[in-house]
Amino acid sequence: AGATSAAAAAAAREVAFPVREPVQPRVRTPIPGPQSDAQRQALAKHAPVGAIRYFIDFERSIGNYVVDADGNEVLDMYAHIASLPVGYNHPAMLRALSDRANIGLMAHRPALGNNPPVGWDRRVEATLMRVAPRGLDQATTMACGACANEHAMKAVFIAAANARRGGRGISDDEKASCLANQAPGSPGFKILSFDGAFHGRTSACLSLTRTKWIHKLDFPTFDWPACRFPKLKYPLEDFVQENAAEEAACLAEVAEALDRDGDIVGVIVEPMQAEGGDNHASADFFQKLRTLTKTRDVSLIVDEVQTGCGSSGTFWAHEAWNLEHPPDVVTFSKKMQIAGFYTAKALTPELPYRIFNTWMGDPAKLIQLEVVIKCIEEDNLLSVVKSAGATLVDGLKALQNKYPHVLANARGIGTLVAVDFDTAERRDAVTRELLRNGVDIGGCGSTTMRARPGLYFTSAHAK
Repeated sequence: AGATSAAAAAAAREVAFPVREPVQPRVRTPIPGPQSDAQRQALAKHAPVGAIRYFIDFERSIGNYVVDADGNEVLDMYAHIASLPVGYNHPAMLRALSDRANIGLMAHRPALGNNPPVGWDRRVEATLMRVAPRGLDQATTMACGACANEHAMKAVFIAAANARRGGRGISDDEKASCLANQAPGSPGFKILSFDGAFHGRTSACLSLTRTKWIHKLDFPTFDWPACRFPKLKYPLEDFVQENAAEEAACLAEVAEALDRDGDIVGVIVEPMQAEGGDNHASADFFQKLRTLTKTRDVSLIVDEVQTGCGSSGTFWAHEAWNLEHPPDVVTFSKKMQIAGFYTAKALTPELPYRIFNTWMGDPAKLIQLEVVIKCIEEDNLLSVVKSAGATLVDGLKALQNKYPHVLANARGIGTLVAVDFDTAERRDAVTRELLRNGVDIGGCGSTTMRARPGLYFTSAHAK
């Protein structure tokens, strides 16, 4: 094990961003500084600006370092809410986006469901299918993570309705009643989610999201069920029996809910509850969850919007579960650059326009995804992620040992790393102080600080 760790660390040290990065953060002004403040005030005349943190100089930003409008060079461990895979101004990305062969694709945004560009089949094969989860050979593209989850639920609902029809066609009564939002055309199907889940901000997705009131207040939602997600105790090795009992209790809730309500046709789960506080469960938990759904003909949707594309140390976080049967649906977005979902052929609607919108994603994003995949493969970035993540967790554990009344529960998979503070106020104060010193990092849950860097974030950056 020591030799393996040493080899991984050596590989990580050998990988550097292709263009020279700053040696360390350099802060000239408060963040946000006067230039960011001025632009924020100007934009406020025409658009909401309440969530804007600072403005970015994309031309000067490089690798893991973001440069803001005031020239501050900041180590970016926020990475546009986990959506910047290969850093700023990667030469391969710039070459691809300036390649004359790609200009036509970027100059037009076609209605992909009706008129895809010539060669679209080859691009899909070279990108989305190259990294498709095991057992899932169909990909439907969308514009954002919420769109991906929303339409993935539709695929599950269509399959469930077809199963109930038992091979008969769609009736006239179903066609007419759905236009009035009534049964049988609008059935009472439900998706079960978990307490602490975040699956997006569209209407159905908000019915699954159970993190903060700011996401949901004033919006009508479906009355869909939720079960507890495990609350593990750390360090894991000291609480093996307690954590196993906690996971068993949560699984028992799921089994009871599924057996009680036959209208629950799907279960959706994140490999790690991100917005909810970086909450983890064991591979055993997810294996048993899959068994529960599989034996009851309930579809399992794995929401990999935040965990997919390498940040966990495997391309898909659910790969680490070693499932006997793959999920029915895997959704993606963020670092993948394009959003959408994977399914097996059985969940592909038999009629056109059942899952559809004008753009069905953006073909230019596959140009970016192709670059990302090549970088992951050629620079062995999954090993870099594992090594950097281990360095982060080890460092946080050392800090929590030094400050046991302030920090706790250092944890992570890959660079999806987090630590809990004693209070939300202290967490927020520390994140502000880190930014003042040139490190941009975010929070989640009630008291958690989380790291979400790009894939070129190394152990050197972690230190």
